[in-house]
Amino acid sequence: MDFHLLSNMLWKSAQHKASSQREFRNHIKYALECRKEAKIRYNNGGLPGFDPATKYIREGEWVCAAVPPAVADRRVEITGPVGRKMIINALNSGAKVFMADFEDALSPSWENLMGGQVNLRDAVNRTISFHDKARNRVYKLNDQTAKLFVRPRGWHLPESHIFIDGEPATGCLVDFGLYFFHNCMAFRRTQGEGFGPFFYLPKMEHSREAKIWNNVFERAEKLSGIEKGSIRATVLIETLPAVFQMDEILYELRDHSVGLNCGRWDYIFSYVKTFQAHPDRLLPDRVLVGMTQHFMRSYSDLLIRTCHKRGVHAMGGMAAQIPIRDNPVANEAALELVRKDKLREVKAGHDGTWAAHPGLIPAIMEVFTNSMGNKANQIHTVKREDVVNLTEEDLLQRPRGVRTMEGLRHNTRVGIQYLAAWLTGTGSVPLYNLMEDAATAEISRVQNWQWLKYGVELDGDGLGVKVTLELFGRVVEDEMTRIEREVGQEKFKKGMYKEACKIFTRQCTKPMLDDFLTLDAYNHIVNHYPKGSSSRL
Repeated sequence: MDFHLLSNMLWKSAQHKASSQREFRNHIKYALECRKEAKIRYNNGGLPGFDPATKYIREGEWVCAAVPPAVADRRVEITGPVGRKMIINALNSGAKVFMADFEDALSPSWENLMGGQVNLRDAVNRTISFHDKARNRVYKLNDQTAKLFVRPRGWHLPESHIFIDGEPATGCLVDFGLYFFHNCMAFRRTQGEGFGPFFYLPKMEHSREAKIWNNVFERAEKLSGIEKGSIRATVLIETLPAVFQMDEILYELRDHSVGLNCGRWDYIFSYVKTFQAHPDRLLPDRVLVGMTQHFMRSYSDLLIRTCHKRGVHAMGGMAAQIPIRDNPVANEAALELVRKDKLREVKAGHDGTWAAHPGLIPAIMEVFTNSMGNKANQIHTVKREDVVNLTEEDLLQRPRGVRTMEGLRHNTRVGIQYLAAWLTGTGSVPLYNLMEDAATAEISRVQNWQWLKYGVELDGDGLGVKVTLELFGRVVEDEMTRIEREVGQEKFKKGMYKEACKIFTRQCTKPMLDDFLTLDAYNHIVNHYPKGSSSRL
């Protein structure tokens, strides 16, 4: 595949989007400055909470636009990057929705981004195919496929392969603009039943960021001549500040919303980031921070009540397990954990949920169908009025649990291996029977940083050892040796494990916590074409 040719082809449509970048970039810069101000407030002891100024929105009786028939039933959604084979398999998986990801599951190299746009165009046009030469197998779309949603990058991520007026473009506007430009009409005809395209929107912290997206959608609809409200989006509630803004986010997107999603892995990451200066809010081992924690369960319950009050979907979180093919007993045990988690979600009132692997879909579909029957969703049947008195303290309650040496080691080897894969172009990585993406790698990074920052005692395994720079240095050495043993010397030498180790170690030991791991790592994968220059408008 000639990516230079593809880049030039897609660049023509990007030129039409330069005006969008110019129109919205100051609004985006202001929103990101507001994030910095909030961070300073939290670092000085403040807590996120409900905004008194928007109480009238939270208490109002408004509802969002009706859910389009094409996406009324979303009981199981699968997510993954925009590789060609992945797209075909996900659309054929039996899930109701496939979320094609330009964000946490994708390493944003120019090749990945442009190849992904071509793959999605072919998928919308139903011409996509993939010849797996190793297996001598050709992959094509089935007659019935999942509905396609696309997740662009977050507001904070630049696209440094494109410069507009001397500064990098905003990554999410590039992702959205290229996809919308190439697929709007075909999608509405083939998948949306007159609506769409459909999107997932990540990493927002405040409704002002949702308002920017609403304006982007309205501008795109106007320029393309389609009806206002045609574009629909689900917002991931995956930052702690955003949980206090759910009504306001839906209100800003009320003509374009189809719900909210519990992005629970990023939400755990955001809890640490928000409270990075609060030594009384240390996380236990990552494996202990699940939906049984009070602050996590409260977040899920409030999301359901908010969405159903406003007439849209309340989507559950990711099941990150992957099939354990060489151990049927362990595989069944893992599947049973997934079933219990999904039963909790559907009984609580969620309308659908996420899976990281096609092998999980039948089990999850069975759980939701057994509970929901023939209903497409639970929007009008499960109102969760019992959550009406849920407080700020419920959403901020300190997590409970112990911290162990194994937790520190697991964070370290997962973080390094994920980053090594990301640097070589892979953003979704199977590790230790779980599908890891940028969100789970971020938990590993910030938890290590937090434990080092405050010299926590590893109290869960009887060692009573404090986490210090010296201890962490020994852990890194041990885990690098283990990684080399597990992946093999040849793969270790060819991979970027040493480079990843340096970046991850630096991120864990910095005096101040960086906002995102991928912002630092991004500089290592930017390539300008022709070499030494970048595309400029």
